[in-house]
Amino acid sequence: MVRLRLRRIGLKGQPTYRIVAAEKEAPRDGRFLEILGIYNPRTNPATIKLQEDRIYVWMKNGAQPSESVMQIFKAAGTLERFDRFKKGEAVETLVKEAQEAEVKRGAPLRTTNS
Repeated sequence: MVRLRLRRIGLKGQPTYRIVAAEKEAPRDGRFLEILGIYNPRTNPATIKLQEDRIYVWMKNGAQPSESVMQIFKAAGTLERFDRFKKGEAVETLVKEAQEAEVKRGAPLRTTNS
């Protein structure tokens, strides 16, 4: 089973994460299938960059996001756009909307509850 999950990168005490598609049994920082985005919780607000078109493809084919990735997707609005994708809306429209939302924010999304 393929999971969309975080893969830790960065120095000791300075974590940054890649959002990757990986087999469920693979180690956290081990083998993965594709890099789908970046999440940096150390910036204020947290930095989130996603390749939404590739995320849609993986989720359409049965990949399940982990709990932490699910929270990141909710904060970025990816889950709402994925529901619209499943109902038949064009990928190009949704990706363009995601890019416009990121530009409007001016700053990346904050995903913590503080």
